[in-house]
Amino acid sequence: MAYSSSGDARERRKKRIRKKVFGSTERPRLTVFRTNGHMYAQVIDDTTGVTLAAASTLATEIRGTDGHKGNIEAAKAVGRLIAERARSASVGQVVFDRNGFLYHGRVRALADAAREAGLDF
Repeated sequence: MAYSSSGDARERRKKRIRKKVFGSTERPRLTVFRTNGHMYAQVIDDTTGVTLAAASTLATEIRGTDGHKGNIEAAKAVGRLIAERARSASVGQVVFDRNGFLYHGRVRALADAAREAGLDF
């Protein structure tokens, strides 16, 4: 099957990653989604299918700040916020799921900020 757009290529990478990455109760999955305008992150327990924590550039803590929400600074803010919310949900260790996105730029900035804020992965 020929893949024509970058979205199709991302879906292929996503399937390949999800075969290996699974979030358990002890170590849930931190998944990242990005659009041109926003960043989203969730901590998910795949055994029960429950979202334990979520953060995005649409959160009130980040929405009130100045600047574009689809840049590296916004991704760092989402990383710090998801780490804070995960720790309040008693989550210290996670498995990182980049959701088919390449690990650079905003995805990497979010992951680094979450690590600096106390998440272990």
